[in-house]
Amino acid sequence: MKARHKRLGLIIGGLVLLIGATALVLSAFRENLVFFHTPSEVAEGKAPTGRTFRIGGMVEEGSIKREGVLVHFSVTDTARSIPVVYQGPLPDLFKEGKGAVVQGKLSENGVFTASEVLAKHDENYMPPEAQHALDQAQAQKTAQTVQQ
Repeated sequence: MKARHKRLGLIIGGLVLLIGATALVLSAFRENLVFFHTPSEVAEGKAPTGRTFRIGGMVEEGSIKREGVLVHFSVTDTARSIPVVYQGPLPDLFKEGKGAVVQGKLSENGVFTASEVLAKHDENYMPPEAQHALDQAQAQKTAQTVQQ
């Protein structure tokens, strides 16, 4: 075999390995990509069912119910509310009327099963996605009252 053919074989083999590695990285990236949705988007059916994503907003007043380590609560953007179920310890700052972002999956019956709950860490902080969702919901609510 000539040196030229060996070099060509090495180049082609290197390209095949590079393409394979790139495909694996993109596949892993796609599986770990987590999107953010507002409670209004989830209620409108714009969020994926059976796939991990995040919802954020305020923990609805009077919605927290504990059954041992199982916690039921609702997250709202002031326009719509989504029921959430979480099993495990909650952050110390998790309270009704405060901002939260939950990550998990939406079940077929419309209940969001959370695998992680994040609470805001002080009075001045709100996750940007949750603040944007609340602002949009408030603007939509204001527009609806003006039209009536």
